[in-house]
Amino acid sequence: MPGGDCVEAARSPGQVLVRDSKDTAGPVLAFGGAGWQRFLADVELGRYDL
Repeated sequence: MPGGDCVEAARSPGQVLVRDSKDTAGPVLAFGGAGWQRFLADVELGRYDL
């Protein structure tokens, strides 16, 4: 990926936790299962491409 931007995602009961892999002490986003699935579908459709 250009610029080396990376994220980590982990499953937790009832949610998916996402953070910047280079800033492990930084904020964590929490997605419910349905929200995470919508996000992944949008990524696959290219809706976040720059």
